[in-house]
Amino acid sequence: MSEAGPSIFTRIVAREIPADIVFESDSMIAFRDIAPKAPVHLLVVPKTDEFANVVELAAGDPALLAEVVATAHRLAQEFSNGEFRLIFNTGPSSGQTVFHVHAHVLSGALEEGSLGRQ
Repeated sequence: MSEAGPSIFTRIVAREIPADIVFESDSMIAFRDIAPKAPVHLLVVPKTDEFANVVELAAGDPALLAEVVATAHRLAQEFSNGEFRLIFNTGPSSGQTVFHVHAHVLSGALEEGSLGRQ
């Protein structure tokens, strides 16, 4: 949690803000991005707000990072053809706007060189 209060993702986990949730476990939640950049654009979010970005997550809880990746794979199989692009934005200059670690799962009709800002 930041000084400004809980992140939008913490508030989604707490059901204070609605989201189109496609998966949930004890430690993870996944939902559709409200501004999709691909035919399938899902966000995979650990329920803990302890980690601001993937670097902190990898250092602090590698098993949870592995669970994020496994969840992304499962969702790509369920919602697309199993192939996907997994994006973690780390820091404001990379496009990160929510400082609660999360992965973007993009799939469906993506081309090499189409990597855009998230």
